[in-house]
Amino acid sequence: MKYSQGKVSRVFVVRLEDGEVIHETLEGFAQDRRIDTAMVTIIGAADKGSLLVVGPKKGDDMPPIPMERKLDEVHEIEGVGTIFPNEDGKPVLHMHIACGRDGASITGCVRRGVKVWKTAEVVILEMQGVIAHREMDAKTGFEFLVPRRPSMTDLTRHAGER
Repeated sequence: MKYSQGKVSRVFVVRLEDGEVIHETLEGFAQDRRIDTAMVTIIGAADKGSLLVVGPKKGDDMPPIPMERKLDEVHEIEGVGTIFPNEDGKPVLHMHIACGRDGASITGCVRRGVKVWKTAEVVILEMQGVIAHREMDAKTGFEFLVPRRPSMTDLTRHAGER
């Protein structure tokens, strides 16, 4: 296990609008506001045609071959995710959502393109003092989260931020 510790800094309440792509919109929002590390929650609806990553075809295959599922109709959604910078310093959202309609549900990652139907409510809790980034793993092709405990230099640099 690896970890980093921090505290909640700024809090953003965001309303996404009809047709916005969740990961693109939230990553742009984070970049514009210089949000490097955050926890994100969402509740709302996803439009038909949205794509979810619903797992690897075979868990032992490397690199994994992702399975996709296209929503055939509008679904209610709720989800949780994180924002951390990639190796280029750009904020990357990793979010999984549960999608429900008429007693059936499916869960998956929003990375392939989930479009908002009418509206979605998002709460972003920015973290201060957390030292972590996403790093490409050659074996899996995933951008793994790499947290680390802050050094004394990090603590001094982050003191009094925001």
